[in-house]
Amino acid sequence: MSQPLTIQYISHQHIDKQKWDNCITHAAHGTIYAYSCYLDAMAKNWDALVAGDYEMVMPITWNKKYGIHYFYQPAFTASLGVFGNVVTQTIVNDFIKAIPAKFRLIQISLNASNMFAIKLADTVVQRVNYILALNQPYENIKKAYRENHKRNIQKAINLGCTVKKNINFDEIIALSKESLQHIVAPADEDYNRLKQLYTTLAAQKKAVTYGVYNAQQQLLSGCTFFFSNNRAYYILAGSNPISKTIGASHFLMDSFIREHANTHLVLDFEGSDIRSLAFFYNGFGAQIEYYPALHINRLPFYLKWLKK
Repeated sequence: MSQPLTIQYISHQHIDKQKWDNCITHAAHGTIYAYSCYLDAMAKNWDALVAGDYEMVMPITWNKKYGIHYFYQPAFTASLGVFGNVVTQTIVNDFIKAIPAKFRLIQISLNASNMFAIKLADTVVQRVNYILALNQPYENIKKAYRENHKRNIQKAINLGCTVKKNINFDEIIALSKESLQHIVAPADEDYNRLKQLYTTLAAQKKAVTYGVYNAQQQLLSGCTFFFSNNRAYYILAGSNPISKTIGASHFLMDSFIREHANTHLVLDFEGSDIRSLAFFYNGFGAQIEYYPALHINRLPFYLKWLKK
């Protein structure tokens, strides 16, 4: 662009969502999380930073507590940040600089095209995602599987497990809660928001659920995929303790890969920095994709200790 971009802050009610979504669709690294319908569903509030005539955009997902505005990462929203055709280090830093001063605390994850040094951040952490291109025949993709994964898949098959699609979303929520009962799980409000979003996307054939059942027709493992921008996002998953002993989750993921092999889809595993999950994703031959997470604390000195 020949002229410097003017970045303006636009409150939610004044956002041109058609232009916004068009920007995300044509962005070099557009993601499902940045579309207006996703933000409307998952963010408590969101406004926007917009450069030019929606040539580049950045969602401001915010909330307010104790009178303090903060910029946060909504649940089930892996990464946001700056979106546009050409994203440079200067542009990313200009957008960060343009975040209004009223947001006293900023804790967000940016997308992979924003992987630059963020000058204004107190801390920037390099986060890890895993992605798998499905543009090969299934047998070629399977050759890259870890041997342990292959054994788990075969174990599930030998025990009579089957995969079903379009299972009840509430059942996956229940499995997710069961899987996360010993760690901090999303709030019920966030699950409800995700359920509403799933209903919207499923009606547009942009979302699907999968479940693995044993021979007694007990649901062992389930997950949800969202589709956008030539990616399949592994959004929500859960399993019961039995599934871990018979490879149900491995079988589920292999079934999805088999079904979508030889397409232009990229399977986006959404992380993770958790070692066991990284091992699971990497075992299918997935490759690392880095993205930045930043923390900026603008709180008054007498409150900074609240969020370090």
